[in-house]
Amino acid sequence: MPTMTTITPSRPKILAKLPKACAPVVFAFYMSAIMAALMCTVIVGVGTGWAPGFAVKVVEAYLLAMPTAFVCVLAVRPVVVRLVGWTVR
Repeated sequence: MPTMTTITPSRPKILAKLPKACAPVVFAFYMSAIMAALMCTVIVGVGTGWAPGFAVKVVEAYLLAMPTAFVCVLAVRPVVVRLVGWTVR
């Protein structure tokens, strides 16, 4: 007589995490990516309105803004950390 085996669903594998030392760079990446997307959308929207080609113009602006914002966030982070230290107990 054949035996029945129970099949349990496997849990999805979790991606490996970066070391904590990478936190400032990862923060700068996420912050610049989100802020550049928001700002490009708002600025293009104010400048051209909801016109044909709106999404293309946003993406074109984002391709310049995101790397620029990333470098800027990395550059000003030490200053901001110091300002927060002076402001918050």
